[in-house]
Amino acid sequence: MSHAFARTEDERISWTRNLPFLAMHLVPLAAFFTEVTPFDWVLCFALYGARMFFITGAYHRYFSHRSYKTSRPMQFLLALGGTLAVQKGPLWWAGHHRHHHKHSDQQEDIHSPMKGLFWSHMGWIMCKKHDPAPEHLIKDFAKFPELRWLDKYHLVPPTLLAVAIYSFGGAGALFIGFFLSTVITWHCTYFINSLTHLIGRRRYVTTDTSRNSFILALLTLGEGWHNNHHYYQSSANQGFFWWEIDISYYVIKLLSFVGLVWDVRVPPQHVLQSHRLKDGHADIGMFQANWAKAVSALDNAKAQLESAKAQAGSYYDERRAALDTMVKDTSRAAEEIARMTRKAVAD
Repeated sequence: MSHAFARTEDERISWTRNLPFLAMHLVPLAAFFTEVTPFDWVLCFALYGARMFFITGAYHRYFSHRSYKTSRPMQFLLALGGTLAVQKGPLWWAGHHRHHHKHSDQQEDIHSPMKGLFWSHMGWIMCKKHDPAPEHLIKDFAKFPELRWLDKYHLVPPTLLAVAIYSFGGAGALFIGFFLSTVITWHCTYFINSLTHLIGRRRYVTTDTSRNSFILALLTLGEGWHNNHHYYQSSANQGFFWWEIDISYYVIKLLSFVGLVWDVRVPPQHVLQSHRLKDGHADIGMFQANWAKAVSALDNAKAQLESAKAQAGSYYDERRAALDTMVKDTSRAAEEIARMTRKAVAD
């Protein structure tokens, strides 16, 4: 897709400093050189489901949006589980996500597809600009020292998990159970940043291009109901209706039944029925996106026109200079012929 918003100089992707991150994608291939058992695949599936919940149910719905309440020990366990997904710490993750909602699909958005599909998917985490945790956006949780510790040493828990898996399950469990499930969890999470602003259907009027996708909702335990979420961000459920499968919400409700979490927030009925596109409301988000693309296309057209003018001007100057040279050469030749003619007549 064309870039409606240009990336700034400090948003340049650094490929060399991301070699470890990129190499992680190749590690599961080592499973071809070792024995892989059915247990390793079961472990892969189980770790994917567990870690996806900690990203969606903890990092996203709790730390980013505070859609339910819990105790301080449970809060720590939710953050600890989130670090196991190898997506940095809770303050970093939630702080950047709050920034995304504040500027969704605008120039300031850290991972809008308006800056390019690859950028929104994973490019934005490959530049130095977004390395620090924006603690000014996450002050409510940054006050807890245990969360700051997890945010600083976010690689410690997943490293210990990998060591434990290798110790008890062997190389196959490590390559398939840990590394493969990690990479899959990464990209299914990234799909929400990229694809759910490009494919799917819109139910509610929002100022961004968020969309609902049933397939992505299945892959991400409910995060695919992205237009719902951008419409009412503080809700613990993102599948607003019974047919919209939202496994993360089901787990949160189960935790509330046993008293581990409480005050689970859901959208009131009047909110569910308001600002529906089918009721004739203007689709603000798509209008803004199309307007930005139109402005970008106009800017490109102007640049191409100026380039054409410059090229045409250069061509004209070159042709005129060549013509002047030819005229001068012809005149000199004519004068020489005339001189020789006069001399011959005189003789």
